Amino acid sequence: MEVLEEVVSTCMASSNVAELVTPLTYSLSPSWTGIGSDMQIESTPRVLLVGLGAVGRAVGAAILSSSRCVVVGAVDTAPALVGAPLSSIIPGVGEQASIAASIADAPRADIAFVATTSFIHQVEPTIHELLNRGMHVVSICEELGFGFYDHDVIADRIDVKARQEGLVVLGTGCNPGILMDTLPLALSSLTLDVKSVSMRRSADMSGYGGILSKFGFGLTEQEFVELREAKAVIGHVGFRESIAALADGLGWRLDEIVVEEPQPVLLTKGRREARYITLEPGTIAAIRHSVYGAVAGRKVIEAEINFGIFECGDPLAVGGTWRIESDFQALEFSAGLLDSYLSTVAVAANVIPSVPELSPGLRTMADLPVKRFAALSKAMPVATF
Repeated sequence: MEVLEEVVSTCMASSNVAELVTPLTYSLSPSWTGIGSDMQIESTPRVLLVGLGAVGRAVGAAILSSSRCVVVGAVDTAPALVGAPLSSIIPGVGEQASIAASIADAPRADIAFVATTSFIHQVEPTIHELLNRGMHVVSICEELGFGFYDHDVIADRIDVKARQEGLVVLGTGCNPGILMDTLPLALSSLTLDVKSVSMRRSADMSGYGGILSKFGFGLTEQEFVELREAKAVIGHVGFRESIAALADGLGWRLDEIVVEEPQPVLLTKGRREARYITLEPGTIAAIRHSVYGAVAGRKVIEAEINFGIFECGDPLAVGGTWRIESDFQALEFSAGLLDSYLSTVAVAANVIPSVPELSPGLRTMADLPVKRFAALSKAMPVATF
């Protein structure tokens, strides 16, 4: 695919939309008691943060800003963080909260938020250890978003363990989680007998940290091709989970899900700086990644995302569209630019306090009533790190 050149613009960078996105506030009923566990939540749930990258810190700050949860500690293996007071990186956390090197050394909590990896086989041991300590688990691990499709053996183990402990494990996030699975499922309720679903969007990645390397931002075209062949540049993880979750909700048994190779679509003429990455002139600022699911040789679900470190004036479509085809009524919805990082933070912060109210087991966002992850009033700005 031909690489587009940057359109020079003096517009404000899209990452500044941080001021517009907010988390939620409210408290669980003080009478709630954990089902099948020895935990009893008598006031606000206690949350342990596992992984203090950009998202982990921001989610901690977001839930701290409300009265719905209290952050009691964190786990991270970075030598510079171990033993430090958590308030040194998340202002406002209680003085007693510190950063431990392991889950075994961490304080007791009701819910653990895990932001450490995109891959279910890597997060499974962490989940089991947290369940053994009596904690519900919420994770933005993409493959956990609908683990029963590609990773049924691991997903079944997690589900069985969670049910045995009377606890909940939930895979969540912006995508998988909402934009390309739960959202189109909800929108499909406005018609009958869906024939196909297509989705296109642009995702601003400026707020992310460690995961940026897998997208190839800042590489030359030649470096991108070489690292893609070496499987170091893989693009988005979670496409298959989103498509499988959407198909499951619509009652389709897919014959195949095909994830195309990511392609560079935008080079930057000038230097671009994001929170955790700097792009030099002539390097990749955006890639396009797509996927489809087919039944009997017909594509019934198609999705395409432009991931990038964007600036206003870039020659790529801003925002996203959702098209649901049906003989009864075709539907089309559109949205402005969605900051992927801020959206992920918001979804996690919104859903964490409600997790103890769910039925035990491995859950997906489609299992939840909408009000369990809706943003509430009296919200405060999402912190960025």
